[in-house]
Amino acid sequence: MTSYILRRLAMLVPILLALSLGVFLMLSLVPGDPAQAILGAYATEENLSELREELGLDQSVPLRYVTWLGGVLRGDLGTSFNLNRPVADEIADRIGPTLLLAGTAFLICAIGGILAGVICAVYQDHWPDRLTGLFVLVGISIPSFWLGLLFVSVFAVWLGWLPASGMMPVLGPGGAWAIVAHLTLPALTLAMVAAGVVARLTRANMLETLRLDYVRTARAKGLQGSKVILRHALRNAIVPMIPVLAVQAGFVLGGAVYVESVFQWPGIGRMLVNAIQTRDIPLVQGAVLVLGTGYVLLNLAADLLQHAMDPRLKS
Repeated sequence: MTSYILRRLAMLVPILLALSLGVFLMLSLVPGDPAQAILGAYATEENLSELREELGLDQSVPLRYVTWLGGVLRGDLGTSFNLNRPVADEIADRIGPTLLLAGTAFLICAIGGILAGVICAVYQDHWPDRLTGLFVLVGISIPSFWLGLLFVSVFAVWLGWLPASGMMPVLGPGGAWAIVAHLTLPALTLAMVAAGVVARLTRANMLETLRLDYVRTARAKGLQGSKVILRHALRNAIVPMIPVLAVQAGFVLGGAVYVESVFQWPGIGRMLVNAIQTRDIPLVQGAVLVLGTGYVLLNLAADLLQHAMDPRLKS
C-alpha cells in the first residue's frame, strides 16, 4: 500500500505541471490585449507600451511561463490587473463560500443519489423505480443554470419561501436558518445533475450485486431484507462508486462557476466570471489552477480510498 501511495504521489508532479502549462497557454494565447482592456479604447500607444512592460506582457511566452511557474511554486500566484491585489489573497477570501456551496451540494448529491439508486434497485420495474427514475432523468437533462433560474422563479419570486441570491455570513444576525435559506437553492441546483449520475450508476451496481451468490445465500439464511441490502449488497456496491463520487465532487466544484453567477454567490466562480470579462489574466490563471488542482487531488484521494477498501486491488 505504501509503494502504491508513493507511485500515485509521484504521478502528481507531471500531472500538475501539465495542468499549469495548459492553464497558462490557454489564457496567454487568447486573442486580445489585457493592457487595452485595462486602460480602455482611448489609451495612447505610449501608455499601452508602459503598462505592457509593467505587467510583463512584453516578454516571450516561455519566459513568462517560467516566471509565473516559479512564483506559483513559492505560493505567489501573481497580482490581479484590475484589483491590484495578490491573487492568492483574493482566492483565499473567496474559497470559503465556494467550499461551503460545493461541499453541501456534494453531500446532497452523494446521499440523495445513492439513496435514489438503492430504491430503484430494490423496487426494480415497480412504481418507486419508475418515479425515482423519472426524477433522475429530469435532473440529468436540465442544464444547471436554467434549473437555477427556475428555482429562483418558483421558490423566491412566486412563493417567496427562499432568498433569490446572496450569502448570509456564518456569524451573521440571521442565525443558522438564514445560512440554510441562502444555501438551499444554489446547493440543490448544483447537486441535481451529479445526483442523477450517482443514482443511475448506484442502481446498476446494486442490481448486479443483488444477483450475486453471497446475497442469495444471506437471504436463504433468513436475514431480514434491510440487513441484506445495507450490510451485504450496498457495502460492496458502493466501492466501485468511489471514483464516480470523486468525479462528481469535481463536477460540483467546477459547476460552482456558473451557479454562483446565477445566485450572486460570493465565491471563486463568480470572481472567475468577472475576471474573464475584464481579461484579468493572473486572476483567471490562479482561480483555474486552484480549481484544477482540487479536482486532481479529489481523484487521487478517491483512488487511494478505493485501493484501501477493495481487497482485489491490493494483490
